[in-house]
Amino acid sequence: MTIGEERDDRTVQAWAALGGAPELAGRVSYRGAGDLGEGPLPVGELARASVGVCGLAAAELAAVRAGGRAQDVAPLVVDEGAVATAFVSERHLRVAGRTPVTFAPLSGFWRTGDGWVRTHANYAHHEAALVRALRLPSATPEAVRAALAGRTAVEVQELVYGEGGLAVAVAGDDGEPQPLMEPVRESGARGRTLGDAPVGRPATGVRVLDLTRVIAGPVATRTLGLLGADVLRIDSPRLPEADDAYADTGFGKRSALLDLARAADRAVFEGLLAGADVVVSGYRPGALERYGFGARELLERWPGLVVAELCAWGWRARGPWAGRRGFDSLVQAGYGIAARCAGPDGVPGVLPAQALDHGTGYLVAAGVLRALAEGGGRGLRFSLAGTGSWLVRGPAGAAPADGGPADGGPAGAEYAAGPWLRETASGYGMVRHAASPFGEWAAGPSRWGTDPAVWLPR
Repeated sequence: MTIGEERDDRTVQAWAALGGAPELAGRVSYRGAGDLGEGPLPVGELARASVGVCGLAAAELAAVRAGGRAQDVAPLVVDEGAVATAFVSERHLRVAGRTPVTFAPLSGFWRTGDGWVRTHANYAHHEAALVRALRLPSATPEAVRAALAGRTAVEVQELVYGEGGLAVAVAGDDGEPQPLMEPVRESGARGRTLGDAPVGRPATGVRVLDLTRVIAGPVATRTLGLLGADVLRIDSPRLPEADDAYADTGFGKRSALLDLARAADRAVFEGLLAGADVVVSGYRPGALERYGFGARELLERWPGLVVAELCAWGWRARGPWAGRRGFDSLVQAGYGIAARCAGPDGVPGVLPAQALDHGTGYLVAAGVLRALAEGGGRGLRFSLAGTGSWLVRGPAGAAPADGGPADGGPAGAEYAAGPWLRETASGYGMVRHAASPFGEWAAGPSRWGTDPAVWLPR
């Protein structure tokens, strides 16, 4: 594609959803090849476009901070090899020479009396809930198979959710349309004025409070950290994180623990909010509202903030789904993607990457960067289901999407992950990891929960 003459359709769609000026979409071009395009859905197109608009939003913010206009954005080239490697970063991770376990034995597809169900039991509390819900005699795959044989998929789904676990009936049809991004409110106020920023680090001086877990939100915030932001992740000490998950997504940030049920910790948290420019929240809808820290409350008390919320099932989901927990694998199952990817034997399949997570992460980062370029003071919403809706049908109301030759890069091009893998010291020892499509992190992650809950000096 010649810069400024031809536009990538997915990039145009994503940039429009983010509210970007249409004429800027042609400033992004792609080179090289990835390996995400072999399948029934255009995963490669989604991947490169989500990274492309994130880079475009970073360039827009850089232009604004340099005293110019958004229209002064310079042309941007994204390498598809870097994108493909980053989109499966968890698969490339090695921690002190060890290969992490991606999915636990009780996570996966299981046949039921009338179809299939997908479970997620990577965390100990979710595995315990699955065992309780199904009254398993032991936490083994054999016990799960025996317990599901006489039940319907929806019955299993509701039993497990009722106990606080995670299971989703595999849907045969595409889920209801969801927006790729939903701007939900503007406070009418502007955030702190941002001055010049170093080349390649347009978010320098921006403070980001990271209230996210697992992949999508942490991908967004590690990207903002690479682009210069001071990112501080806050977790509850009562909700442990998996070390391997943090070793992959903890780059570009610090990590501290606060219990919002304790008055002293809540006061520290409010102090952090008073000094923040951005809040990225990945908790299910309603989880932070009970403490008075929902998006509406945050923008009322600190109107200059950019507040980006992400959830699993979409903010317009019907019935109980909007308030339910979920992960990429579960949304693939419930949104019809797993059925589309089924093999000849009818067993549900998966995308070649956890593309809903990674794609949403880059889109969230892009939305935050665009909001900063426009002065702050606004709330944004994203969801894994919104990214899934974009994958299967394009923008809401468009014709269903199909994979195409562009997914795999130029004809004859070859992909290898090696050029995009790095080794970096971290709090967990030496880690091998995927590089960011936007550059190099200065250091590896600290250990989860070991940093002080304070901002760095600006």
